[in-house]
Amino acid sequence: MYPQHTHQGATANSMSSIEFTGPRIPIYSAEFAADPHGFYRQMRRDYGPLVPVEMWPGVPATLVIKYRTAVGILNDSDRFPADPSTWQKTAPADIPIMPMIEYRPNAIRTSGTEHTRYRNALNDALAGMDLNSLRSMVAASAIPIINTFCKDGNAELLNQYILPLVFSVFCQVLGCPPEIGQRVAQASAAMFDGVDTDAVNAEMGKALLDLTALKRAHPADDVTTRLTQHPEGLSDEEMVHQLVLLFAAGVEPPLNLIANTLLLMLTDTRYASEDNSRPLSIKTALEERLATDPPMANYCITYPRQPILIEGVWLPANQPVIISMAACNTDPEMNTGEFLDNGWNLAFSTGPHACPAHARPYGLLLAQDVIDQLLDILPELKLAVAEEELVWRPGPFHRALTALPVVFPPSPPLYV
Repeated sequence: MYPQHTHQGATANSMSSIEFTGPRIPIYSAEFAADPHGFYRQMRRDYGPLVPVEMWPGVPATLVIKYRTAVGILNDSDRFPADPSTWQKTAPADIPIMPMIEYRPNAIRTSGTEHTRYRNALNDALAGMDLNSLRSMVAASAIPIINTFCKDGNAELLNQYILPLVFSVFCQVLGCPPEIGQRVAQASAAMFDGVDTDAVNAEMGKALLDLTALKRAHPADDVTTRLTQHPEGLSDEEMVHQLVLLFAAGVEPPLNLIANTLLLMLTDTRYASEDNSRPLSIKTALEERLATDPPMANYCITYPRQPILIEGVWLPANQPVIISMAACNTDPEMNTGEFLDNGWNLAFSTGPHACPAHARPYGLLLAQDVIDQLLDILPELKLAVAEEELVWRPGPFHRALTALPVVFPPSPPLYV
């Protein structure tokens, strides 16, 4: 499946250790995207908890695939900070994935007091979200979208339904008007696909600066306004980088979680029967996907301050250590096959850089309502192609389909 690496033995601090030589496993490749769990299984057999990988051609990293090792690293921000500044000085500046991993003055790419400041502002801004209004918000946006294709008897759900709906709702939560939202959407999609680093950052930054200016001039009851008014006193530049993080976390991961969960429900007899009933709930399907195929499969990158010996392997200073949430969640030592209410899974990470507590229920409620609206209106939904014909988007971080084509009996539009 991938080249066999050679191991070099070494001794440090009276402990046997390993250094990896030879070609690394490319986690950005189409082959990896097509069967990541096959790769994870072979990684366990060949390497154990820590695996030498490339997150882009010529960009080495270490992938953590053991649950308990990952939890230890994610809760040790003193030795494993999330700030990539030192690494970035020697990394290729023009790699397409750089907008996803470069230093930004926000809650995910900083450490220490800087991180605490941004984290406080983000948590407080998100705490003001009204989750009780989420269902009506989803319904108001979902029905007009479904009306655009329900008469056709077929649709490509990713781009015709899930993306526009998730983005519309999230923009409402942020207080982002459609014209700015459209600019952000284009830049955000390019960021996850690794397209034209400089152009992505420039367009994203300009759009979010415009949003910041709008909310400073015209405050409202939304997340962006609460950030601009927070006692931490975020500058315009800092605001842009908090909003980059919010859009990156609030659109692409929910989009992929919804699509991947729908795929599970359309192909697994535990979730769909011949009479179109649903033996198991949407919530159960979401919990299973979060545990087995989280939308961000490999991320939560840290950079050890100094060489450190972990699990018998020397991790070099200031080099990326990537947590494979997908591999850790399916670690045989941890995963029992019980998914419902499995608070242990790492889909939302853990430790000081974990997904904010107020964002988690939003993401789950959003996904559940988006799926519920679709299946309520089009209960006879079927996958339009064989599951093995679906294509997964290559990339080191996400678990994402390129398309989700479906068929259903044509249905007249609903009026609201």
